[in-house]
Amino acid sequence: MLSTKSESDITSLAPSSPSRSPKRPVYYVQSPSRDSHDGDKSSTMQPSPMESPSHPSSVGRHSRNSSASRFSGIFRSSSGRKGGRKRNDKGWPECGVVMEEGPYDEFEDKAFTRRCQALIALFTFVVLFTVFCLIIWGASRPYKAEILVKSFAVHNFYIGEGSDFSGVPTKLLTVNGTLKLSVYNPATIFGIHVTSNPVNLVYSEIPVATGQLKKYYQPRKSRRTVSVVLEGKKVPLYGAGSTLTFTQNGAAEIPLVLKFEVRSRGNVVGKLVRTKHRKQISCPLVIDSTKTKLIKFKKTTCTYH
Repeated sequence: MLSTKSESDITSLAPSSPSRSPKRPVYYVQSPSRDSHDGDKSSTMQPSPMESPSHPSSVGRHSRNSSASRFSGIFRSSSGRKGGRKRNDKGWPECGVVMEEGPYDEFEDKAFTRRCQALIALFTFVVLFTVFCLIIWGASRPYKAEILVKSFAVHNFYIGEGSDFSGVPTKLLTVNGTLKLSVYNPATIFGIHVTSNPVNLVYSEIPVATGQLKKYYQPRKSRRTVSVVLEGKKVPLYGAGSTLTFTQNGAAEIPLVLKFEVRSRGNVVGKLVRTKHRKQISCPLVIDSTKTKLIKFKKTTCTYH
């Protein structure tokens, strides 16, 4: 706001400074905040000493600097690159943001995905390998070892009167012989391990001679004859001996039974896939105490289970 002065005041000041340059107009700059809060006081504002007529050069310099700073700020804000910049809701110019590092969630998702893929691959491999082993196991099941009892050779056979270790009188039996078996492995892709439980020569449910088939390995598509030695020395017969009958020359025919079980195991895929088979064999025979001839068995003589 410009304060009004009377013409008399202006003319009275003119003669007092004849040698000075003509006065420059005086401007008053008031901030908007000052107008909003002190609207009534603006009409009574007095010029400062810098704005008095005695300092016209300082007043002009100050006015030019303030107006230049305001206009230069406006021009600098409105000018810039060609095309200008977009501004946001608050009036600030928008600028591009360069993301130097991505979010951590993305790396965690990738690591989780890789773990899932590894687990799926491992599970698939286990399933496929299990199916493969089951197929191999099923295909190898029909290949059972073929066992055939061939003969029994009696080396020593004696029966007589005596007493057991406690002094009880009874009949005693001594038997010594060799049993021969034929084992055939029909498998074309794996060998077998063959063994047996104790081989017993039984008289009236009493084992009178016992032997054991030693464990051995038999290659694929092969046949082998194995021997088992049976021995029994002075075995007490107790009440069973009363049923024995003797001829006039002292000979006796004793009915006996061979009982044993043959076991075979094939390692198809190492120790992971195995095939196991058992065969129970029972062969009846009669031994003459006066003869020690070889006893041969036919296929129909023995029973195989």
